[in-house]
Amino acid sequence: MAIPVSWGTIKSLLLFFGPMLLPKAIGYYRTLRAGPAAQGLRIRRISPQVARTLYALAITVLVYLMVSLPFFAPENLFVRTQSRLQIPTDVLFTRLTSLRPGNALTDVDQALRAKFVNLESRLLYLQFGPDILADCPFCNSEDPRSYFYYAFPALLAPHLLNLAILSVATSDWLSGREGPRWRTTVVMTSLVIAALDVYLVHSYNYQANSRATRLQDIDMHYWDMRTYRAVALALINAAFAALLYLSSTNRAFAAPPDPAERVEAATRSLILTKSKINAVGIIKNTSTRDAELRRRVEDYWTHEGALMREVMEEREVIEGVNDALENRINIDAISRDAETYATNMLPRAQEDAQMANPQAVG
Repeated sequence: MAIPVSWGTIKSLLLFFGPMLLPKAIGYYRTLRAGPAAQGLRIRRISPQVARTLYALAITVLVYLMVSLPFFAPENLFVRTQSRLQIPTDVLFTRLTSLRPGNALTDVDQALRAKFVNLESRLLYLQFGPDILADCPFCNSEDPRSYFYYAFPALLAPHLLNLAILSVATSDWLSGREGPRWRTTVVMTSLVIAALDVYLVHSYNYQANSRATRLQDIDMHYWDMRTYRAVALALINAAFAALLYLSSTNRAFAAPPDPAERVEAATRSLILTKSKINAVGIIKNTSTRDAELRRRVEDYWTHEGALMREVMEEREVIEGVNDALENRINIDAISRDAETYATNMLPRAQEDAQMANPQAVG
């Protein structure tokens, strides 16, 4: 039976734990958002492989949510006939016969009628559902655990099916390199949910319904667990889809690239830079060899030099330069920086000579 929790209790818990948990949650969220930027990673678009995986997971989530609706649930005889749990068996199935097409009971109805010999069978019906109670060939109400043994494969079936779906979704050929990193987390979560589901069904106190005298007081455990099970599977798949989306776009949980990928990216960058330098060299050689282009370049720099001399001869410019040199600019620091840059970028003449003719230098 569910334990009622009042709104006052919820508010008290929020007031007590809120000031402690809210700042930590905000800090964790900010750290999560700033993680990719701190690692130098950019937000990227979803790859086609990840997009296909997200579409597949979205379809499974919608299917699970549809299955959780009461329309797709097995029929509950007591709800259908609006009968209390202690109703005589003949009266219950007489009401059910009037609701069936042609006033004829189905094979499942006949099997349930044969099983509803005592209150214990009806309580087990509410715990395990109509299919288990009607189809089990060796179960009896004197050994309630026999129904659990028969229902155990049916309990695990949806979890195993969803685990197979998630295994395919986290494979290399479907989701690329982003899916396998979440496989362990998804599998462990699925196993925990499956174990919790089996535990709740096995530990359920089905005898509590024996005190229910009205239909509204009956705990429809099988139908409630069926809804919770489908919603839980939908939440698992939705959570995995969210994690896959965040990690694949580097919005959160981003993993830095492998050393081999970083080396490859640096190599591509160097090749691109070399290509640009070669292109600049070709353009410069072309402009130098062509007389007309060479004349235009010389005219440009002649005009630029004359213009700068005129500007530097103005009184305001001279005063501003002198003021900057005296008060604002550290000439020594600039000289040191320029010397360091020249030393690192351009080889010294002695090193060039030594590499070209080591014996002459020696």
